[in-house]
Amino acid sequence: MRIGEAAAAAGCTPRALRLYEERGLLPPPGRTASGQRDYRPAEVALLRVIRELLNSGFTIEDLRSCADRLHLLTEDPPPRCGAADAPEGSGSGVVGRRLAALDAEIARLVRLREDLARRVFGDDARQPAPAPVTEPTVTVGPRVLLD
Repeated sequence: MRIGEAAAAAGCTPRALRLYEERGLLPPPGRTASGQRDYRPAEVALLRVIRELLNSGFTIEDLRSCADRLHLLTEDPPPRCGAADAPEGSGSGVVGRRLAALDAEIARLVRLREDLARRVFGDDARQPAPAPVTEPTVTVGPRVLLD
């Protein structure tokens, strides 16, 4: 499968696919006789996993730190974090670091909201309550083998 077809099958652009290769998230693909990239189904499956993880809030740098294990998430079903057959010491802490970063950003946004509300309403008790946080509909992606 050529680069445009592989990118379309995974929901990204050829440029993004080349970036993932350059950053070490994807192994170099095979080449046709004319030198064009030639992607196999396993590489497209890995590309889909990478896209899901990026859409879940991970960064390319997060994924680079565990690029050697990303292919495991293409298994059906993917192995669970901390599974008994996981290699010893394979945890990278990527999930924990990403959750900590998200928690810090949420705390920063709460402080920002509180500061804005104080500026607008003062210490007035009539200050509107924050809008309720609704749980988004979550599509379960691959089980994360990154932590």
